[in-house]
Amino acid sequence: MIISGKKSVFIALVLTLFCSVVLSNDNNPNELVLNPTFERSEKENVPAHWSIWRPVWEKASCIVETVSGGLFIDGRSNPYAVGGVFQAIQNIEGGQAYAIEAICQLRNIPTPYQSVLVRISWAHDRKLLHPAGMLVRGPILDGKLARFNDVLVAPKQANSARISLEVKWPYGGSVLWKHVSVRPTSAPVPRKIKVGTVYLRPKNSTPKNNLKLFCEQIDRAGKLGLDIVCLGEVITLVGTGCSVKNCAEPIPGPSTRQLGDAARKNNIWVVAGLTEQDGDIIYNTAILLDRQGHLAGKYRKVHLPREEWKKGITPGDSYPVFQTDFGTIAIQICYDWFFPEPEAIFALKGAEIIFAPTWGNTLPDVDGRVNGESVFRVRARDNGVYMVPSVYDGNSLVIDPMGRILTSSNGKSGVFWAEIDLNTRETLRWVGYWRSIGPRHRMHHTYAPLLEGLNKPTY
Repeated sequence: MIISGKKSVFIALVLTLFCSVVLSNDNNPNELVLNPTFERSEKENVPAHWSIWRPVWEKASCIVETVSGGLFIDGRSNPYAVGGVFQAIQNIEGGQAYAIEAICQLRNIPTPYQSVLVRISWAHDRKLLHPAGMLVRGPILDGKLARFNDVLVAPKQANSARISLEVKWPYGGSVLWKHVSVRPTSAPVPRKIKVGTVYLRPKNSTPKNNLKLFCEQIDRAGKLGLDIVCLGEVITLVGTGCSVKNCAEPIPGPSTRQLGDAARKNNIWVVAGLTEQDGDIIYNTAILLDRQGHLAGKYRKVHLPREEWKKGITPGDSYPVFQTDFGTIAIQICYDWFFPEPEAIFALKGAEIIFAPTWGNTLPDVDGRVNGESVFRVRARDNGVYMVPSVYDGNSLVIDPMGRILTSSNGKSGVFWAEIDLNTRETLRWVGYWRSIGPRHRMHHTYAPLLEGLNKPTY
């Protein structure tokens, strides 16, 4: 078939327009971002469909421009420069999940997690529903590239959104944004688990009887269908009159085997405190047993009060986290909670729940004093983690990342539990989702005094 000259020109124009539309939506009809690869606008040196944002104090601005291969944000002239681009996204459906992805190339940026951000801000008729929005997970470094990848669910009242690509304090580096995408997808599956804590303080007992009593609590937790339960600190010592010398044993050893049998019988993870002997050294240690009763890990108490170091107990020197079949957890022991650093380290290592076998108390505050309950709640809130103390005085608790008490023993003995969803990301009113924001705003390079040896009184 022969096509006339005018028709051929018309068809060529149609094909060109069609191809440009397809390319602008990344060859995917579900793509909601216009110009996801940052093609330059015909009128100015910025990507079509994108707007540049700058700080109020423009002398602190990054240079933002379209270059071959993407969008270039240059902060080499000012280590504390900021800048980026944003785009309004239409056709958002409330309650719908969206896959958000971005790829960029970093050059000489020493702290990518602090300096390079992707933010989604849900809106109703272009009015933001939360001033901080939600940060997209990332960046994950992949050679020279950095990748952001997340699935977020739009609030029910949302009908639009704004995506922003941000550079904050590049310390003399630069970013080349190459691609960004927002597409409807399936909602993430909830990660619900049942977390328990025990309140039990034996009296006039023996180490053997204590193990029996605490194994009974594991049985009760199993009947409740819990996924994990936290027992107290040095459970073979409390209420027995036994000394650390007589209660200490290897780990693994007789107590871990007996507790492991109970864990296996009830198909449950168990956290429990024991006195560990390792050669000529004694530690205050907490163990983690998996659903098969195997020793999955242990934590040696780092911060020792006078009651322990005067007995010759040796402190631990590390903050491990442990992988379970439901998420990442950590363990601390009693006096550790007097210090904010352990929880901060655990959170930076990915811990979602911190279990705390504790001899000390969570008694109600008296005359304005801050006791265990308040401090555990603050530690949870500080780091965006669940805290689960099992104590011998006061109440054993399950505390959520906002610092709320989900369950309390309320002066009773037994197993107390709450169902939690580890995929929930609840935001603070003005700040946003603290777990993603706090580490990015932490000014770690100013904390050198914490690492210096103390050589003079502070009082």
